[in-house]
Amino acid sequence: MRLPTLVASLALLVSSAALAEAPNYAVGAQYDTTHVYVAPGDVDAFVKSFTATFGGQSTKQVVVTVTPTPSSTSSQLVQTPVGTVSVFGFRTPVPYPFGLERTGYLVTDLDAAVKAANAAGAATLVAPFDDPIGRDAVVTWPGGVNMQLYWHTKKPAYAAFDHVPENRIYLPAESADAFTKAFVRFAHGKVVSDDRHAPGIELGRKDGTYRRISIESMYGKATVLVTDGHLDWPYGTELTGYEVSDLDATLKRAKDSGAKVVVDAHAEGNRRAAMLQFPGGYVAEVHSGQ
Repeated sequence: MRLPTLVASLALLVSSAALAEAPNYAVGAQYDTTHVYVAPGDVDAFVKSFTATFGGQSTKQVVVTVTPTPSSTSSQLVQTPVGTVSVFGFRTPVPYPFGLERTGYLVTDLDAAVKAANAAGAATLVAPFDDPIGRDAVVTWPGGVNMQLYWHTKKPAYAAFDHVPENRIYLPAESADAFTKAFVRFAHGKVVSDDRHAPGIELGRKDGTYRRISIESMYGKATVLVTDGHLDWPYGTELTGYEVSDLDATLKRAKDSGAKVVVDAHAEGNRRAAMLQFPGGYVAEVHSGQ
């Protein structure tokens, strides 16, 4: 073997070994939030409808700067038994690339977690910076999947979810495997299923199939929906799927509180599902067991 080839091979082995030994920086699924950006005038209506639909409560609304450059937004955390959202109502234009990240994941060590994400295949989109209660960064995974990583100065203590929500990630075939491999490695997760013939009804189609990859880790659940992009609205606009015990009762509470049912309840294999649009435009998938 030529010396340059040997050196490169050894470097790859060292890098792989270091990555395999990297700690798991996750804290727990109940500390992971979906980021919801709505107009300031819609914030209260969204929070009221979301909590009426799923239960739970919101923290007190504050107006702060949550970006590394000057900006102003209202911010509050809405915690429910089936999922948590961070709600932002920007008073100023939203600095790029904020608003494009889908989730926030609490980690035990921000700088180390960012390095681990880089080693697994993510790029740092927003370098670590201080916020009013801790530190943040944004990384982007293969396929352009943006996620915030964050750390709190004061360690929070939240109750576990009754049902862990799904992070629903739509990707083309060319990047699905790269994303899955990179994220699973970073998250110390596992692929619990990879169905290459999932029923098209899950995407609002009358027939046909598509590929669905299900991932689980301490960060929660992630579902990768591999499609050709030929999707009817609202499919692909939802960021999260919420599991509930009683789908019909949940949909009634949603409608009574100002949300719209944009996909009616229907059977999907071993579960029933629907889609909601809340005041302010946030779209969510909701499902229960049959």
